[in-house]
Amino acid sequence: MIIKNSEFTISAPTVSKCPEDNKPEYAFIGRSNVGKSSLINMLCNHKGLAKTSSKPGKTLLINHFIINKEWYLVDLPGYGYAKNSKSVRAKLEQMIAQYILQRKQLMNVFVLIDIRHEQQTIDREFIDWLGKSNVPFSIIFTKADKLTAGRAKSNALLWMKKLEDTWEELPPYFITSAEKKTGKEEVLDYIESINANIQQGLEKPH
Repeated sequence: MIIKNSEFTISAPTVSKCPEDNKPEYAFIGRSNVGKSSLINMLCNHKGLAKTSSKPGKTLLINHFIINKEWYLVDLPGYGYAKNSKSVRAKLEQMIAQYILQRKQLMNVFVLIDIRHEQQTIDREFIDWLGKSNVPFSIIFTKADKLTAGRAKSNALLWMKKLEDTWEELPPYFITSAEKKTGKEEVLDYIESINANIQQGLEKPH
């Protein structure tokens, strides 16, 4: 897939304020500082599309971007940012959960994981929750440029293998680098394949 056009559409405080049309949506979420904005900008070939910040925890709304006038890329707030107050964290968690569970147009959640780190409890709990909730998702490992190609691959394999303690079938995963544009084609082709299945009536919004 080639992204020719990407535009910011709306920042919504609740799922009810999200766009009313029926285009498929692909949500991106991860812990604060995982490199989400940089990855979104790399995928869309648009440096200023998602606002990058040196301060984590800045995304507090559900941000929709219309891509090629055909589908939405959705930038969700990061989870588990400790410096947010408990009430802010609770509000964000509720907003994220309501969007993920109620949004019929949502086709896939991309969960972003920093490839340099071992499996963290907060990421694992979120992924397990998606699985129990029957939400289609994939894992995107970020910041692969910070490691050698071999180390990045082995870290990703080890991370995925740890899921086997409770997961019978592992979700798809991608190794990416916003810096080097690694994994761009694979992620976009995956989205394109889901969109093609929707058009053929093989997949419907859940």
